[in-house]
Amino acid sequence: MPIYKTIKPNQKTIIFVWKIDESYSDLLHTVALNDLSKKRLNGMKSELHQRGFLSVRHLLKEAGYTDFDLYYNSYGKPLLRDGKHISITHSYQFSAIIVSDNDVGIDIEKIREKIIRIGNRFVNTNIDSLSNEDMVKQLTVIWCAKEAMYKTYPYGGLSFHDHIAMDPFLFAEKKSTGRVHFGNWKKEYDVNFMFFDEGFTLVYVLPHVKIKGTSINSFLSKNKENK
Repeated sequence: MPIYKTIKPNQKTIIFVWKIDESYSDLLHTVALNDLSKKRLNGMKSELHQRGFLSVRHLLKEAGYTDFDLYYNSYGKPLLRDGKHISITHSYQFSAIIVSDNDVGIDIEKIREKIIRIGNRFVNTNIDSLSNEDMVKQLTVIWCAKEAMYKTYPYGGLSFHDHIAMDPFLFAEKKSTGRVHFGNWKKEYDVNFMFFDEGFTLVYVLPHVKIKGTSINSFLSKNKENK
């Protein structure tokens, strides 16, 4: 099928999500690949992985790019030749990309019970916050959020457990905040998430925008002036 979902968080950012219903041959037939991508594709043992890889190239087309516009730094972070930021994800029958003027990250994962068994590897209760909501879905959101924030970091060495934190959230709000603190790299992110009916979670992160608040004294002063 074509695009499953398009999201525009702001004027400088767009997200494309693809539901992978096509066969490997159908996906391969309609995209041009550079030599490195051909080598990577041929080296993949799983057709599921190959279809995810190819669907991302179709998403690039939707965003106005080709596989020749995409390259990777020495740590595997994807980059675009025009200087825009990109993040890529695929899981089972879904893939997604986010393209922005700002540094962004995205991740999609299938909601599975087995995440409970590995929760202590990426959740640090000293810096992360958990609620009483469905623990499997909650852990999936946290994993996706940390993966998305991890993808904004252009170097290696980050620990999900120690260097990336997730603030409190409720499913109904579909948003939270998070941060990466590692050496001199200290950045905060707005975390946005959604659940698909097919049993998947999508999370994308944007640089945190601090909204200037109005103090009570300032509000009362202005209110007096208007009386």
